[in-house]
Amino acid sequence: MNYSQTIELDLTYQEALPKVKDAFKEQGFGTLTEIDVRATLKEKIGRDIEPYMILGTCNPDLASKALDVEREIGLLLPCNVVVTERHGKTLVQAFDPQVMVAILERDELKPIADEAAERIRRALAELASS
Repeated sequence: MNYSQTIELDLTYQEALPKVKDAFKEQGFGTLTEIDVRATLKEKIGRDIEPYMILGTCNPDLASKALDVEREIGLLLPCNVVVTERHGKTLVQAFDPQVMVAILERDELKPIADEAAERIRRALAELASS
């Protein structure tokens, strides 16, 4: 099962990170959390890896609608977006909300996931075109 949408940017990690946040914000997703995996691994176990940030993004309207259908969906929220470096490029990977529909097998979630997926697609398209 493919569970992400991924794009590659010709930007450095430092250049891409604020642009990713802005592109998702334009689509109604706020950044609730930022997990700097690189810094955490360095601090906790002394391991060095490439820059790797997990952004916990959320569209409050869509999250509210999903919670009305399935309260336990909070276990799958927020939608994670990963920004990392690979081979001199920056990868942006966004969780595909359709996975939530497949896991929970709740057809009522499909229109909500469809809208979230479309907004994510638009954010990634905006990033890819800039």
